[in-house]
Amino acid sequence: MSDPKKVKNSIRTQVKKIGEAGKAIENKNQEKGKIKSAKKFHHLYGPVPSRRLGYSLGVDLLPFKTCTLNCLYCQLGPTRKKTIRRKSFFSEKQILEEIKEFLKTGVRVDFITFSGSGEPTLNKSIGRLIRKIKKITDIPVAVLTNSTLLTRADVRKDLLAADVVVPSLDASTQEIFKKVNRPHPSLEIEKIITGLVNFRKQFQGQIWLEILLVRGVNDSSIHLQKLKKAVEKIDPDRIHLNTVVRPPAEKSAKPLLPKEMEKIKEFFGEKAEIVANFHKKEQEKTPADIAEAIISMVQRRPVSLEDLENSLGLTREQLSLSLHRLLEAKKIKIVSHLNRDYFELV
Repeated sequence: MSDPKKVKNSIRTQVKKIGEAGKAIENKNQEKGKIKSAKKFHHLYGPVPSRRLGYSLGVDLLPFKTCTLNCLYCQLGPTRKKTIRRKSFFSEKQILEEIKEFLKTGVRVDFITFSGSGEPTLNKSIGRLIRKIKKITDIPVAVLTNSTLLTRADVRKDLLAADVVVPSLDASTQEIFKKVNRPHPSLEIEKIITGLVNFRKQFQGQIWLEILLVRGVNDSSIHLQKLKKAVEKIDPDRIHLNTVVRPPAEKSAKPLLPKEMEKIKEFFGEKAEIVANFHKKEQEKTPADIAEAIISMVQRRPVSLEDLENSLGLTREQLSLSLHRLLEAKKIKIVSHLNRDYFELV
């Protein structure tokens, strides 16, 4: 197993080594007037390379880590405000204006995705925002949700205009639900499953149900059998199997092995797939402000150097100068997880 300190030192050395090359490229571009001050978007991030949605422009509707759950595995860290109360946290007008402005840049976007810093359905404006976005662009809209508020008719109605909904379901019993998702005390997994079943009856778009498995928590054969029965009731278009692939909120959250995931995939049947690694596509335009773009991604989740290359359409050399400066300024840090390095916000 690699020594984490050696890994961190290695990537620091690599970033520093090619930083001068990055500086030369940056200076050259500045001389040509190619790099200008970028408009700062408060509610958008990315496009982020998504394993399922291609280049996904994230729309963040919440204050950081406002959620109905406090999942063991959450890549954003522990929940700061656990709540089930819906409200409009930010200006709808401002969010829509930002989306319109971003679309003018011509940067490739495959999906506009409601996700971000917590549970997006907590924002009661989400339905109106989806419908208004559909009027200004043909880019499909996706919603990533933890499913907890689909017990409510108003939430189900809000999501009907989306093209794809990616709900999660990591547990089929209240005991496991409490262990893996650590929910708001009012939430009951049976009612959430019923909410998913009802949503399936109403929703005309695609439902891609995600199940995230944590070693020793929700991966027992007995629990998986119960979970499969719940999934059959919901009848999603796809079943996405995932595990702890990024630094989690709790160090105790451990991933399953690939061969274990393959076995579980076979168990769930033909609709099931293990969420694959994102395959790099050509990004047509580069961000104007590299450091700002890096911070925008890193403040939402840990990202690897490959993630940054894929999302921002920049080479390692172009990224290195900004990464080096952000590391030296202690704005970002390097963490290691499963022998892979990620950048996180300090």
